[in-house]
Amino acid sequence: YDTERSYTPNDVNSVSYSLLAKTLGISRAVIVQPSVYGTDNRRLLNGLVEFDFDIRGVVVIDETISDDELMKMHEMGVRAIRINLVFRAGVGFKTAILLAPRLKDLGWHIQFFVDVSSWPEMIEIVEKICVPVIFDHVGYVQAKCTTGNKGFNDLLSLMKEELAWVKLSGIYRMTNAFVQAPYLDVRPFVDAVISANPEQIVWASDWPHTSIKVPMPDDKELIEMVLEWIGLDSSLRKLIFVENPERLYGFQSL
Repeated sequence: YDTERSYTPNDVNSVSYSLLAKTLGISRAVIVQPSVYGTDNRRLLNGLVEFDFDIRGVVVIDETISDDELMKMHEMGVRAIRINLVFRAGVGFKTAILLAPRLKDLGWHIQFFVDVSSWPEMIEIVEKICVPVIFDHVGYVQAKCTTGNKGFNDLLSLMKEELAWVKLSGIYRMTNAFVQAPYLDVRPFVDAVISANPEQIVWASDWPHTSIKVPMPDDKELIEMVLEWIGLDSSLRKLIFVENPERLYGFQSL
């Protein structure tokens, strides 16, 4: 673990996730590097070879990484880097800007874990990066804000222009209530991103739900909640759960 980390997670492993995936009917997945390891991606890279289904990775790196290391990661299934401004031990915007030209050559994208409601330069930086970007947890706007918040509306604008993606994940990280699903105070934000551009959205489990302030969620209930909010339109469900991830992460078509 990085000595500057904000939290220490409980231990989980590939066997635990494989069981969860089988139970929920998940046939492919993306492992995302948590802040607690800093730029030491060894556990994630090892994990990419431990599963018997299609897997991709999102790493945390800085500008000192070599081209050879980037290519090796690409061959293992890595398709993005993560910028985390919520927990300590992550890397910042400067790293994203410096690495963007090299990521573009690989066809990678950048994943941001940041509260968009407190990021006034978001549009300027996203336009400067010139590679696809995706925002964790519906932009991580806290439910005490409204959907009229400028930062959230900037995110919607970027989605409409196909300059940004959003993950339907970590809904419980946005709620004001200390409850189990459904987190109804977050639904207006989910409705807004779906209305903005459903072709720029992917679902993610956020398992194993580290460093949260609500009761431990039930993964089955989380999926059922999102399916209910998306609605019964099978083509929209397939877009968010199947087709969009194929485009963003380079998965083989199912």
